Amino acid sequence: RGIGPKTITQIAEGIALVRGVMSRTLLSEALPIADAIVEHLKSSAPVTRIDVAGSLRRRKESVGDIDILVLSERPTDVTDAFVSYPDVSDVLLRGDTKTSIRLTNGLQVDLRLLPIESYGAGLQYFTGSKDHNVHLRTIAQRAGMKLNEYGLFKGEELVAGAEESEIYQSLGLQFIPPELREDQGEIEAAKVGRLPSLVELDDIRGDLHMHTDYSDGVNTLEEMVEAAEALGHEYICIADHTKSLTVAKGMDEEQILRRIDEIDDLNSSGRWHVRVLKGAEVDILPDGTLDLEDDVLYQLDVVTVSVHSKMQMGRATMTERIIRAIEHKHVHILGHPTGRKLFKRPAYDVDIEAIFEAARGSGVAMELNAYPERLDLGAGHLRLAKRMGIRIAINTDAHRTSELHNMRFGVFQARRGWLEADDIINTRSLDELFRFLKK
Repeated sequence: RGIGPKTITQIAEGIALVRGVMSRTLLSEALPIADAIVEHLKSSAPVTRIDVAGSLRRRKESVGDIDILVLSERPTDVTDAFVSYPDVSDVLLRGDTKTSIRLTNGLQVDLRLLPIESYGAGLQYFTGSKDHNVHLRTIAQRAGMKLNEYGLFKGEELVAGAEESEIYQSLGLQFIPPELREDQGEIEAAKVGRLPSLVELDDIRGDLHMHTDYSDGVNTLEEMVEAAEALGHEYICIADHTKSLTVAKGMDEEQILRRIDEIDDLNSSGRWHVRVLKGAEVDILPDGTLDLEDDVLYQLDVVTVSVHSKMQMGRATMTERIIRAIEHKHVHILGHPTGRKLFKRPAYDVDIEAIFEAARGSGVAMELNAYPERLDLGAGHLRLAKRMGIRIAINTDAHRTSELHNMRFGVFQARRGWLEADDIINTRSLDELFRFLKK
């Protein structure tokens, strides 16, 4: 027997994932590296301005390298500090304006030294994206100007360059946040003053998906509550796995009922200000039914449903499976809607627009899973969800207290998806959230 088309597709996807692993670094890994280098430079040399640029500044899910821009009156000292960073494996290039190093983990970091009159133009140019920059240059040309990394020029005259905001203003545009710079309609929106007011981390008031040691989490209920309160959350939802996911110590109905009583006792104890909601991450079975009885689901404040098995289903079957689940009367959120894991597993083959249509009809929110290996939904799907009026829940899916800090990666992704605070259910007060959950 020969290799079938489905197997060929799976092999091709596997090769693509391997190539991605070899050439890209997750945002969650690259960001602390960049922050550490920035702090090293600021403490080792006289730095007037310093910024991270490139896809890292645009908060892409993964990056190919790190770009750092510096303004300094003593550029040689900055370069010396850069090449002496403790984690340097190789110095690939050393010049007056650009120096490149490779770190011990293989990641390349480029340092660019910019003059004061061109710093803003350089920051805009090296932030990208390429398509965004090409579009801006076209606008400049139509206005009889020239735009490059040195500035915006009319003939030989420098029109703008020192500040990034001046570039956009001189082109007749609103300032465009870096997360939007993908030439996906942001320039057209900026022309008419209709860019979204993007969600901020401070807008988030709670986290509706986290795990404890009742299933596959590391920390106890009390430890998760204490950590959430320290972060300033007003409410959280404990969403441990259910019985079908035996590998994650999924809970049966009896265990969940005991957990409900435990959470009620905790809320009435007065030990914490944060309100703990009763929830579960309920498995969507292959036929689209749920693995908990309705009389238990009814007693939960938040029911999140997720696919954890049979992920290779055909497009129509998987779409029908998920739609059947989210049309259940007790369901509130679809967890990690496409199932992807960056560099590890591709998304399910589903009709996401049909799923969004069903969610809109049922009043179900889509999760933006902030776990750095997921960031599911992607930016394109988030834009589609926004256009369709689908509400989003940004959740960490934390399995330990430290992972509650991953909320920022969810907010980065939400901003890339054009989301505003009103698009997200966990920016709401507890009373407003309950109104949504009652559908």
